[in-house]
Amino acid sequence: MAVLEEVIDRVEMHKNIGEQRNNWNSLLLNSVNMITLSAALMAGIASMNASGLDSVSASQLVEEQRNATRLFKQLRNRIEMVLWEKIEDGFSEADVKEAIKRVLCLDKAYPLPLVGTMLEKFPQEFKPATWWPETKPEFTNSRTDANGWNSELEMEMKEVVEVIKSRDAEEYEKLGNVALKLNRVLAISGPVLTGIAAVSSGFIGHGSGLAGVVATTCASLAAVVNTLEHGGQVGMVFEMYRNSAGFFSLLEDTIKTERRENGQVFETKVALKLGRSLSELRDLARRSSLSRLQGSAIDECASKLF
Repeated sequence: MAVLEEVIDRVEMHKNIGEQRNNWNSLLLNSVNMITLSAALMAGIASMNASGLDSVSASQLVEEQRNATRLFKQLRNRIEMVLWEKIEDGFSEADVKEAIKRVLCLDKAYPLPLVGTMLEKFPQEFKPATWWPETKPEFTNSRTDANGWNSELEMEMKEVVEVIKSRDAEEYEKLGNVALKLNRVLAISGPVLTGIAAVSSGFIGHGSGLAGVVATTCASLAAVVNTLEHGGQVGMVFEMYRNSAGFFSLLEDTIKTERRENGQVFETKVALKLGRSLSELRDLARRSSLSRLQGSAIDECASKLF
């Protein structure tokens, strides 16, 4: 109950911060463009960016809070379900430790800005978000007919994992890298163009007509870059891909390590998470198995999980 109370508190905190960042996002675009096009403030903006401050898309911060709020709500529901299921038999120390471990993993994946730590907005490489504790596979015998599992279902889940790894996870990683590179280029280009415009504006009126042209052109280009970065919400797209790639990683780990839940229930959950019916999921597994035996690629339309 104490852990559940902390999770509910975190949901509200992330929700409030998300609303604040969303307000910032709605105001930032016009503000940045007005500042960029104002010659009087160009020099000040240039000096700020020269001191090493990154231009972070506010939409990326908003999406981060949306994801954190949603995941903490999922964790809250999970804890409440455990509380109801074990209200008569009582809770073990392992249940409490697992709940605490999940809270700490979520805190690490989506840290609250209030504690003085933030996610790296421009990482060197794209990495999926990880908000769940590492689970070591249980080295047991095959999940035969016990608890709703059989060899056919075991093989089906293995094929689903192969499709996730070879198709969806790989594609989201590629798209995430593209969004990361675009976000970084736009974040650098805006301050650089603003700085050039600021320096050029200082030479206006000293007998050089070129300075005015450069200042106006760079300021206009800076406004375009800022519009693409903030209006296009490139940071939000990157954060969305990071979270989506994390979803596939979580699903892959869950399929590999799950040993306790009833097999038929687990199969239904996997199908629903992937937006498919049971028959479609089984058909996907058969296609994957057949294509690998034949050494050919799965039909692209049939293999896409989303």
